[in-house]
Amino acid sequence: MSFVRHLPAAAALALAALTAPIDSASAQRAPASPRDSVVASIGGASLKVDYGRPSKRGREIFGALVPFGTVWRTGANEATHFTTSKAIKFGATTVPAGRYTLYTLPAKDGTWMLIVNKQVGQWGTEYDQKQDLARIPLTVTQTPAVVEQMQITVTAAGNGGELAVRWDRTKAAATFTVAP
Repeated sequence: MSFVRHLPAAAALALAALTAPIDSASAQRAPASPRDSVVASIGGASLKVDYGRPSKRGREIFGALVPFGTVWRTGANEATHFTTSKAIKFGATTVPAGRYTLYTLPAKDGTWMLIVNKQVGQWGTEYDQKQDLARIPLTVTQTPAVVEQMQITVTAAGNGGELAVRWDRTKAAATFTVAP
């Protein structure tokens, strides 16, 4: 006679669940590119960026995985969304309060562009150039160490700040001010 036959039904089910072999295909795994967000309050504006964080995993990133001269979703999976509660200015370009999608256009010569697009809610690769609000020049520098998992930061400086994307050995950034 089996030991399980003498247990109440609920206990037998619990024991079976605990001793069942784990199927590696169905085991819970952390997503390869988890969602993350950054929230900042700068100059009276609330700013938020929601994005997927792909990992380098030994791959060559810019110029290979992310080709030069091609619009990139600036992250992974769902589109990267940017929300601001007040108008902000990147140089002479004003981005009104609202919700947008961010794309990046990397270039081999270092003249990268941040694309602020009015379309929202789409998958990251569904880019419609007709919906572009602005293309903002990015300053591209090399990071002192490899950034394994892509990150977006929004940091304060004076009446504005910096929006930056870091991945691999690259930092692409744009400074902004909060419109009065």
